[in-house]
Amino acid sequence: MTEAMLEAPAPARGESPPSMIERMTLILDAFNGPTARLTLEDVARRTGLPRSTAHRILDQLVRQGWLAHHSFGYGLGRRALGLGGQDGGHGKIREAAAPLLHELQVTTGLVAHLAVLDGAEVFYLDKLGGRLAASVPSRVGGRAPAHCTALGKAMLAWLEPEQVDALLGAGISRFTSRTIGELGILHQELHRVRQRRGLAFERGESFPGIACVAAAIRGAEGPVAGISLVGDIRTPLENVAPLVVTAARETSQILFPGSSSRGERAGGRARGGAAARANRETTWSPETMNRLLAVDGRGDWM
Repeated sequence: MTEAMLEAPAPARGESPPSMIERMTLILDAFNGPTARLTLEDVARRTGLPRSTAHRILDQLVRQGWLAHHSFGYGLGRRALGLGGQDGGHGKIREAAAPLLHELQVTTGLVAHLAVLDGAEVFYLDKLGGRLAASVPSRVGGRAPAHCTALGKAMLAWLEPEQVDALLGAGISRFTSRTIGELGILHQELHRVRQRRGLAFERGESFPGIACVAAAIRGAEGPVAGISLVGDIRTPLENVAPLVVTAARETSQILFPGSSSRGERAGGRARGGAAARANRETTWSPETMNRLLAVDGRGDWM
């Protein structure tokens, strides 16, 4: 049976459903399984909707979490998968990251987080405490704005700029005096994150007195989650940054064995499987860290 035979027949032109709900349902029905990937042209052809209309509704469905936009097309998002009795892969991500998250927390004494990107927010899947846990305003199942957290920036950095704009909208809010409040400046920061091998930092951007370092867990489709360490504003995060990168990389290898992460647009050559483990740096020299943290020419790593 061919793919064409499996497709639902497109409604005749001129018979486009009148209501937004009907059009959204038509688009969601075009995805015939949890692994289906469709381009904009595929969606327009299967639904019979005008391309511009399909594009507008697709963007809205992505922002609300019903669909996800990958580099090679659209797929069902967290909300749609959840309705089907799935968790969007969160359980698998938590299982893969759990021992590495525990090791991070025990080794550093800091608060370790695991989160995924959900629209313009990060959604916390796990939090391992320590003495600082009570002072860090996060919780499993909680959310935080992506643009002012290290976790959010670590994941946003590996999306296309247009995707970032679509997720965050026209404006981003300031929460402290250090929050990035303009999209143009945020894109500059995301560029620095890519140059720093994926390391994202923040000091007091979401909450005064809190500092964080994070790195994304990535697969062939882009970022799937992020790992972070959180301390108070005085914590020398540059000392633990290599541990975060290593934990994120090892989790990626557990989730995607033998695969290489595409999308390293900032010059790092992708490595996968045994090659990644063989070339992994468990510690970085002070000179390496200084180069990474000064990639913007000012040494500003916040």
